[in-house]
Amino acid sequence: MLELGKKQTLIVATKQEHGVYLAERADAGREERVLLPIRQVPAGTQIGAKLEVFLYRDSQDRLIATTAEPKIQLGGTAVLRVKETTRIGAFLDWGLEKDLLLPFHEQTAKVKAGDEVLVALYEDKSSRLCATMKVYHYLKTSSPYIVGDTVSGRVYETSRNFGVFVAVDDKYSALIPKKDAQGSFRAGDILKLRVVEVREDGKLTVSARQKAYLEIGTDADRILEALRDEEGVLGFDDKAAPELISERFGISKAAFKRAVGHLLKEKKIRLEDGQIYLND
Repeated sequence: MLELGKKQTLIVATKQEHGVYLAERADAGREERVLLPIRQVPAGTQIGAKLEVFLYRDSQDRLIATTAEPKIQLGGTAVLRVKETTRIGAFLDWGLEKDLLLPFHEQTAKVKAGDEVLVALYEDKSSRLCATMKVYHYLKTSSPYIVGDTVSGRVYETSRNFGVFVAVDDKYSALIPKKDAQGSFRAGDILKLRVVEVREDGKLTVSARQKAYLEIGTDADRILEALRDEEGVLGFDDKAAPELISERFGISKAAFKRAVGHLLKEKKIRLEDGQIYLND
């Protein structure tokens, strides 16, 4: 069976001036053969020879073979460069003559020429190969990581309900839960993350923050910087709404309270009338 979007080893069934026709067996019928254009045929190739090829569709939507190495195969993921954007979507460089379409409805963020995007390869309803930035169902769940490991992850989608979806090493499924997704995250961001849980299904729960005791100093410094910028007075204290704290500092209310407590202990600030004051 000829498989679109995959590499296969096929037999040279016939030779023509414009190329060779490949099939799974030498006596295959015409409908079971695929053309390998003459410019792709290795020198000295004879009938009966075996060639490893990749099958896709050309500019006229005809099934065709190539000996070029694709950067992604059906069901797989890869980081590809955007070559151009058009009214129907973006076109990606995937190592073949015909660029790969990333339709607008498969984009999780706006892309432009030169961007590198994590995508999966799928077959659409018209039996054409396309890319999607919605890679959740294509990512692997068999990572080698354990709780406490530091990993690198690429943001591919954000959700108000669930949090920030991340591909660790561009191939393993991970999530920054909503409650820990403080700050601004955009598709394409590459983050240094800490593994906080390996779920039963193999997916990772990760955090963009260090352990709490390591974050206190950083968060405290940001509060001090804000106080200096605002002439020594911050218009709310540690009883403020979590949304206000997150919008102003990009951290959780719990982290803010820890940092405020740290500064109070060091007598660098004081709390009065629902506000924070910088001590002289």
